[in-house]
Amino acid sequence: MSDISDIKKVLIANRGEIAVRVIRSCRELGIETVAVFSDADRTALHVRMADEAYHIGAAPSAESYLVQERILEVAKASGADAVHPGYGFLSENSSFARGCEEAGLRFIGPTPDAIEAMGDKTAARALMEKAGVPMAPGTVDAVTDQSEAAAIAAEIGYPVLIKAAAGGGGKGMRIVRDDADFVASMETASREAKSAFGDGRVFIEKYIERPRHIEFQILADTKGNTVHLFERECSIQRRHQKVIEEAPSSVVTDELRSEMGQAAVRAAASCGYVGAGTVEFLLDQNMNFFFMEMNTRLQVEHPVTESITGIDLVELQIRIAEGRALPFEQKDLQMGGHSIECRIYAEDPLNDFMPGPGILLKHDPPAGFGVRVDSGVEEGSEISLFYDPMISKLTTWGATRAEAIARMRRALDEYAIAGVPTTIPFCRFVMDHEAFTGGNFSTHFVENNFSAEKLLEGAEELESAIAIASALYADGHRHHNGQAAAGKSSEFSSWRKNRKELD
Repeated sequence: MSDISDIKKVLIANRGEIAVRVIRSCRELGIETVAVFSDADRTALHVRMADEAYHIGAAPSAESYLVQERILEVAKASGADAVHPGYGFLSENSSFARGCEEAGLRFIGPTPDAIEAMGDKTAARALMEKAGVPMAPGTVDAVTDQSEAAAIAAEIGYPVLIKAAAGGGGKGMRIVRDDADFVASMETASREAKSAFGDGRVFIEKYIERPRHIEFQILADTKGNTVHLFERECSIQRRHQKVIEEAPSSVVTDELRSEMGQAAVRAAASCGYVGAGTVEFLLDQNMNFFFMEMNTRLQVEHPVTESITGIDLVELQIRIAEGRALPFEQKDLQMGGHSIECRIYAEDPLNDFMPGPGILLKHDPPAGFGVRVDSGVEEGSEISLFYDPMISKLTTWGATRAEAIARMRRALDEYAIAGVPTTIPFCRFVMDHEAFTGGNFSTHFVENNFSAEKLLEGAEELESAIAIASALYADGHRHHNGQAAAGKSSEFSSWRKNRKELD
């Protein structure tokens, strides 16, 4: 009897742009889709695009998108035979994955055991040590005794990093540069971890100065085949959260790529991984790499990998869940060109990237060759205070890195948004900065190179040039047809026009 069984209907346990993304791949595969929505998302794009949609609760995610029992009830009522968790919410929740299995639903992702193994950072470190994956010096197990922890930190050598065993995203994490601050930092990290994840355990590792954040996309099927789809550079971050990603990295050589890719594959194999996942590394200034964590889900930034490989990762997630073998081997995979993704958030880069929820009075995304926009909103949509303030993911492709950057500049300049502040001006700032264009940057790019003042200086200089050009244009136009044409040349970059809303 064949272990391959086609999926007929997928419930998407998510919202926004990832729900839209999954719906599109399902539609191409002839698979029906079921959306779920909260009070805040009644008229959302993903709700209108799906074949069926079910209300699951109030706007707060704890009362809707995180209520496992309700989502499983909807899956049963709709006749879905599989669940795609997207990312965020329940995507890395082993009890939800197990609940899907127990309900007879295929979970389009890894096994509950793999999620548990990689979700606990100390358990993951133990697996990596056994698999021979390089790690920064530190503790394999969590530490609770402050005196013992301080002694370990002194032995490793400052600076050290105290990290939550059960979480990520910068929560429960503290950099400690000398022993005088260690105990207080450990207490703070533990409290924050307990508050964020319900688990106050922490571990210690050597802090890597000025690292680059390099991650490898992996795919594994149920037949024992595991491959990597090369790396993504994710070093441009704010508050330990990625804002700009690219593939491939500008500093990873072919030899290093092979070495890191093989380590990523070993990491995935160490927990019997199945599906799409990401193994994240830190790369130091001497090109030494160290395991950081594994994300047991599809990543936000997966479009850049799709752009350079021509592979639909969502489609392969579904095919793997159907029991099918990967349609290629490592030797078959090649990179083509370069891709960059900018996350367009409703955040104010002039005010420490504070979220700015509101109504999208205008949303006119760019288009053209090599430009991709993934979004779950449209003009008139509300960027809700209840969820992540992402508006879209803007991705460009070019034959070279320089071409991808030039195309991203053009796309950012075309992108017209009004009603909320956006990260477009910050992204444009990065595309022009010599540290980025020269490939000489680290995870400290924002703190070392960016400020609201620098952003305003650049905008003011541009606006002065535009004013002069506008005056010359108007004067020339008057001579040409005898009438004033003031304001005709005001069609400059949308974020520069919208900057007045940010002041």
